[in-house]
Amino acid sequence: MEKIGSIYKKYGTFIVLLALVIIVSIINPKFLSMYNILNIFKQVSINGLIALGMTFVILTGGIDLSVGAILGLTGMILGLLIAGGTPELIAIPAVLIIGGLLGLFNGILISKIKLQDFIVTLATMTMFGGLTLIISNGIPAMGITKNAPVLDFFSQGSIVGIPFPMIVFIVVFFILLVLLQNTVFGRGVYAIGGNEEVARLSSMPTNRIKTMVYVISGVMSSLAGIILTSRLSSSQPTAGAGFELDAIAAVVIGGTSLAGGRGRLFGTFIGVLIIGVLNNGLNIIGVSAFFQQFIKGLVILLAVILDRKSAR
Repeated sequence: MEKIGSIYKKYGTFIVLLALVIIVSIINPKFLSMYNILNIFKQVSINGLIALGMTFVILTGGIDLSVGAILGLTGMILGLLIAGGTPELIAIPAVLIIGGLLGLFNGILISKIKLQDFIVTLATMTMFGGLTLIISNGIPAMGITKNAPVLDFFSQGSIVGIPFPMIVFIVVFFILLVLLQNTVFGRGVYAIGGNEEVARLSSMPTNRIKTMVYVISGVMSSLAGIILTSRLSSSQPTAGAGFELDAIAAVVIGGTSLAGGRGRLFGTFIGVLIIGVLNNGLNIIGVSAFFQQFIKGLVILLAVILDRKSAR
């Protein structure tokens, strides 16, 4: 198991992704068509954005269960703003700011008041979900993109044949990669995850860094909410349900330790693709949705077991 864990730590995500691609393409050669590949990237962009933000949180040894609720709340606010006549170029940035403020609320409770991250984000997940139902009355806002061409472009647009959601996902990935790998803030994220007390004694602004990772997570969730609202052309009160689980799964499968301090953003990128290929491949093969849930859970469990073995 130690040898397997060591191999998984170095090459595991690539091996799993490659194996999935080979198996599914053998069963159904249409899987490797350019249309399907672009479709996979388009499908994973929402979970991918959330997972990128979640990576920062988990690297500090934390967790954010409220990402799906933030997605749902900001998506509903966006729909109501546009339905109420607010210009898109005002509504979209406003929603990103709101997402950041929701993340800031989580971060302050965790870093300043010293509440446990699991409890805080579990509570805010419920609170934000409740706010979504309150402001919407439980009624979806329909036809959002009908008179909103900029928002419609977020999901339906493309540049030189590449879907815009895919472009957003990749551009954000590289921006966050530079932030994590080449800045003092990024080194602080790893330091806190490794040993927060040592980081604090080294004069690192641990509270500020911990707060900022939740802000990043909130902004990423709201950006995902914008794309999802555009794709559905509506704001659904329950749109964010379950996204936190897929995001955590992508991060763990990508090799980031739930204990914090170890992991790479590139691993999360591959983890997102693994989940996307798994979902798409199982659909192409014709596997029942019930079995898909079981298989996805099994993959996550194996990733956690290998992570624990490699950590030893």
